[in-house]
Amino acid sequence: MLKKISIFVFLLTATVVYGQKENLDKGNKKYKALAFIEAQKIYLKLAEDGYATAEVLAKLGDTYYFNDELNKAHKWYEQLFTQYENNVKPEYFFRYAQSLKSVNRYDEADRLMAKFNTFKGFDSRSQLYSEEPNYLQIIDFQSGRFEIANTKKINSYSVDFGPAFYASQNQVVYATSRDSGSLINRRHSWNGQAFLQLYTADADETGKLSNPKKFSSRINTKYHESTPAFSPDGETMYFTRNNYENGVYRKDIDGTNKLKIFRSYRLDDGRWSTPVSLPFNNDEYSVAHPALSPDGKLLYFSSDMPGTMGYDIDDDFTKADIWVVDILENGQFSEPRNLENVNTPGRETFPFVSKNNTLYFASTGHQGLGGLDIFASSIKPDGTTSKVINIGKPVNTPDDDFAFIVNDDTKIGYFSSNRPGGSGDDDIYRFIQLEDLRVPCEVLITGTVTDSKSGEALNGATVMIMDANNNKVDELITKENGKYAFKVECDKQYFVRAEKEEYSSDEDLFSTPNQSDFIDIPLELETTLIPVVDCDDIAPLLGIEQIYFDFDKYNIRPDAEYELAKIKAFMELYPETTVEIRSHTDSRAPDDYNITLSNNRANSTMNWLVSKGIDASRLTAKGYGETRLVNECSNGVPCSREQHQLNRRSEFIVSGLEKFKDCK
Repeated sequence: MLKKISIFVFLLTATVVYGQKENLDKGNKKYKALAFIEAQKIYLKLAEDGYATAEVLAKLGDTYYFNDELNKAHKWYEQLFTQYENNVKPEYFFRYAQSLKSVNRYDEADRLMAKFNTFKGFDSRSQLYSEEPNYLQIIDFQSGRFEIANTKKINSYSVDFGPAFYASQNQVVYATSRDSGSLINRRHSWNGQAFLQLYTADADETGKLSNPKKFSSRINTKYHESTPAFSPDGETMYFTRNNYENGVYRKDIDGTNKLKIFRSYRLDDGRWSTPVSLPFNNDEYSVAHPALSPDGKLLYFSSDMPGTMGYDIDDDFTKADIWVVDILENGQFSEPRNLENVNTPGRETFPFVSKNNTLYFASTGHQGLGGLDIFASSIKPDGTTSKVINIGKPVNTPDDDFAFIVNDDTKIGYFSSNRPGGSGDDDIYRFIQLEDLRVPCEVLITGTVTDSKSGEALNGATVMIMDANNNKVDELITKENGKYAFKVECDKQYFVRAEKEEYSSDEDLFSTPNQSDFIDIPLELETTLIPVVDCDDIAPLLGIEQIYFDFDKYNIRPDAEYELAKIKAFMELYPETTVEIRSHTDSRAPDDYNITLSNNRANSTMNWLVSKGIDASRLTAKGYGETRLVNECSNGVPCSREQHQLNRRSEFIVSGLEKFKDCK
């Protein structure tokens, strides 16, 4: 494509670091299966039976909280704080505060939030980007601000691009290769395209273009001309041409003809003066695509001159920067200055400065959709530039989009693109700008919802963003990539929550900055589908690590009762199940003694469950002593206390959930 060759042969052509999510400790995750076996019923039964530990109260409150039943959650959170406030994890201050607001207890909620914000890292759990980790969503943030249409009446089957406003905006001047002859291959193949010439086209009040005609014969030559720029009074023009002047065609040391910017003045008879090459042009590098500031005192352009970011004398076909010079009162120029804030080691080209001092340019170095994308940056009074913004779809596409100009008064403008569906190679598109760059204080909240175990993105998850008073601000359903994006106000507190059927919920609280920016909050959901089948040991699924007994004893201790209450609750919820209790010992006693001790402990466990109402016919108990060691710590093998402890365990083997199997 011609413009890709251009700038070197002729027109070569989303307050802090990357948002690291503060991972909240959601409490003890030993209860992975409890949601599957109706966690709320389990917790309620434990609480009713007098086993209302901090863990039970917190989890019970969560079962209501994550189902948006905050008015019920507050009862259990209140008990949690009444009994265990000094040991409550920070996120529960936030959850309890939200539940209190649901019952109009705002003063108490404010007290809890004040406390919550004292915890380090919890007053803002996500960091703002200093870079662009989620550039596609950042582009989406700016998208939808333009209506575009192909200017079919002036586009040809070949190349048309790079318009400039002319004659009080009633015309444009642009480059085209529609009928100017064929191009001889030089360093690059140009696919038989004709030389570029400057043409004019008339513009009506809606910006529609028609009546293409050749521009001045004093400007057009047998070589390429392109990308004009006109002074505010229309009396001076700058444009790009091959390095050809006074009949002499010049090349660099490698035999390549570079680009130069020329200047011409309108004469009294309306014709244009003989163009003159600008003094900072050079045979060894290209200077191209001029653009003037609204007051006509600054000239911007693109060049690969020394000082260009990423400049490499052996790779100069892929580099270009935006540069600027002062136009002095005597018509001379200052030394070129690199516009460092907008440039990258990639290619920045086709600058344009609008009436409100917004610099638009095309770039391959900034994050875009592919090829050249159009970007914007505000020029400040001191000449520095603001953060670069991708202007979004539909102007930008995966193809090359460049040479953007706009009239800030009428909101009408043009850009060039080689997207599919055009008349030729590069086409000129007209647009109406429906909305200015979204620079008011808005914050884009982005993230990805994933499976916490596999890390895979979750499709079909519901993501909600809520304000500090638990009012829903927005909601969406994730697609296959698991991503979400919301726009919220600056300097406020929100929380975002993700939910999906057969998964636990996840949420995060954050405070937005006092200036426009982006926050990334990844959310991880944990599956609740932990299948319990025949022959499973349900002890690890219910969070039972060990049923402890005093040395050489088999009576049930108070701390063991809490663990056994989980087995009781499970069996009451699933009356079709049976459970085999298996008790094991380590090897530090005679074998026969260990069999007897383990049998006593297994039977003691079964008797406790029977005494609490579980039918004895649903229980079996057996002691295995030291016959099923989980490690090498058998008789006579020296082992640590911790290694022996691994063998002192209880198992609860369930049957009845599926067709009976013989659990060996």
